[in-house]
Amino acid sequence: MKWLNALNDYKHYLKIERGLSDNSITNYEYDVQKLIIYLEENNINQSPDVIDYDTIQPFIYELSKSLNARSQSRLISGLRSFFSYLVFEDYRTTNPLDHIESPKIGRKLPDTLSIEDIDSLIAAIDITKEYNGIRIGERDRTILETLYSCGLRVSELTNLKLSDLYFDEGFIKVTGKGNKQRFVPIGKNTQKYINIYKNEVRTTINVQKEFKDTLFLNNRGKQLTRAMIFTIIKQLAKKTGLQKTISPHTFRHSFATHLLENGADLRAIQLMLGHESITTTEIYMHVDRTHLKDVLTQFHPRK
Repeated sequence: MKWLNALNDYKHYLKIERGLSDNSITNYEYDVQKLIIYLEENNINQSPDVIDYDTIQPFIYELSKSLNARSQSRLISGLRSFFSYLVFEDYRTTNPLDHIESPKIGRKLPDTLSIEDIDSLIAAIDITKEYNGIRIGERDRTILETLYSCGLRVSELTNLKLSDLYFDEGFIKVTGKGNKQRFVPIGKNTQKYINIYKNEVRTTINVQKEFKDTLFLNNRGKQLTRAMIFTIIKQLAKKTGLQKTISPHTFRHSFATHLLENGADLRAIQLMLGHESITTTEIYMHVDRTHLKDVLTQFHPRK
């Protein structure tokens, strides 16, 4: 069995069977390629169906010198997944990563913005700003309002379709990781901004044929890239003098944190965020411990 063939089969499995995004598949591929490069550089001739613990363990140790604990854990997890696939397909009977432990890492708490920070960022948008006659300021305000009010991932925002808007019912349909779809409630205020953008701005764009159903467009009539959303947010942070490193995901974290602080049910937040496991959502329980103290003071009978 050749490494390249095994890797191509694995990538096909990740895309078709597991429905992973191209970004996720690239990350998994990169983990395996690191091992392949190590074998080539050290003249080790072991195919993926026979390579064993004694060969992989020195590779992990060597990389650990230049990787932090989180990156080591990610690499080990990626390789374990690859060899689990080979076991699943009966190419081998054991996983050589079974006895390699990942380093202990703490859960990274997400960065969040205060409500005042978000108001300041949105207020800093010049909604009269135009580019080639297109009111991109109005578009940018709508993007930030939608990110925050619906808790979307950046890819979910850029992939949002006109046909995903169910305003009469008060929901939008969101396509998340693994092409899993969920319905997320959307407030009247955000609906208002989307309708302004859709009816007054988007109609002035010469939309490319393949993006006729895409909601947010650039001035050339194509789908906005993830990088463009990052740029818009970073420019606003600089403009307002915000002393935090923020990204589109910061709005998603803030959405969840503010809901929790205002008494929302953790299960409801999980459904809106599209988390497969509530364990992922529980990280927001640790973001603001003062809120937990306030809950105890307010509701415990012996406060």
